[in-house]
Amino acid sequence: MLARRELSERQVRQRLARKGHDPGAIDDAVARLLEQRAIDDTRVAEAIARTETTVRKRGKVRVRMQIERAGIAKGTAKRATDEVFDGIDDDALIEAALAKRLHGRETIADDREFQRLYRYLVSQGYESDRALKALNLRKRAR
Repeated sequence: MLARRELSERQVRQRLARKGHDPGAIDDAVARLLEQRAIDDTRVAEAIARTETTVRKRGKVRVRMQIERAGIAKGTAKRATDEVFDGIDDDALIEAALAKRLHGRETIADDREFQRLYRYLVSQGYESDRALKALNLRKRAR
């Protein structure tokens, strides 16, 4: 189960429960895995944060939400997100997300597309003021 990808403690517990293992056996297995450092929520949080930013081009809010969705504590999620975003240029990340969505075009066609792109960027976890700034720069470029 852990050979394919990093899993949080909660994910391991859920998968073992789904397979029908009793709660005592799950607790014992998780305790052994924690002791051997085979599962580590901090490491999982950092891996999720790196993947969400580099591959999926998502913003800070969405990244933190994905980490918390994996069952990782809010404090750990915030630390991992802050650590990953310390080394990232937010403006370059939002530009990469926009470029991906515009399919090579430099400008925004009309107000309808502007609104669609705004909703997309906000849903990807970018702050609304940063999204508007990036979109307005693309709109002015006409």
